[in-house]
Amino acid sequence: MAFARRGRSRIEAKDSEPAPLLSPEKQESRARNVLLYQLSKSAKSKEQCRKILANRGIESEIAEKVLDRFEEAQIIDDAVFARAFTNSRIRGKGLAKTAIARELREKGVDQELIETALEALDAESELARATELAVNRVRRMTHLEKLVIQRRLSGFLARKGYSGSIVQSATRVALEEAVKLEV
Repeated sequence: MAFARRGRSRIEAKDSEPAPLLSPEKQESRARNVLLYQLSKSAKSKEQCRKILANRGIESEIAEKVLDRFEEAQIIDDAVFARAFTNSRIRGKGLAKTAIARELREKGVDQELIETALEALDAESELARATELAVNRVRRMTHLEKLVIQRRLSGFLARKGYSGSIVQSATRVALEEAVKLEV
């Protein structure tokens, strides 16, 4: 049994009626509430917050004023965000320096802050991380042929953002590990 709809749907009502204009004080209050809610869900860069406020119809002057206050109060801090995001991506996804830098740029973090957040990552630590990822992955592929394993590992590490030389070295170590597992 189907139910008939009464009146306009929510989408039609939103699209056909102009949004009520809020006073600057109400926009400022709404901007604060929106930011507090968004930041309680996850950390965000200033640029991400700016886009959220723009999508909610907050005037840019009011948005900047609220964003500046949040920055002064250190509720929004791109440097802290970049460091936390970097650590999260390394531990959670095993991403390489280049992939993390790209994601941070997409989130609107300044290049200077990106470089600072990534300065502790060197080629040795990236090789160690890539090797660990490859060894863990190869344990699930021992039933496959060596060339298939090599191709899949290379693709897996390349998608994580590792350079060709690191991919080759990590894959070689992982394949040696696979040979040990077969014996």
